[in-house]
Amino acid sequence: MALKKDEKDKLRKEVARNTKDTGSPEVQVAVFTEKIKRLTDHLKSHKKDESSRRGLLKMVSKRRRLLDYLAKKNKESYEAVIKKLGLRK
Repeated sequence: MALKKDEKDKLRKEVARNTKDTGSPEVQVAVFTEKIKRLTDHLKSHKKDESSRRGLLKMVSKRRRLLDYLAKKNKESYEAVIKKLGLRK
């Protein structure tokens, strides 16, 4: 379920502010989104995996907080990330 380095690098290139950007909210949201997608697929076939379900809820909450922060600090970047990742709109 963990993301490999090359997969994370691909996500970073899509949403990063510059070439060395690894910790901006945009990159973190992209990584969380990919992890959430994978964990959701896992939980579809493993319905009784409660510990993974709890981890999923924690990730969704963390992504929501990062998106709220991004919306407050930089509205244009928030809109771009939402559109690029297909979260809404």
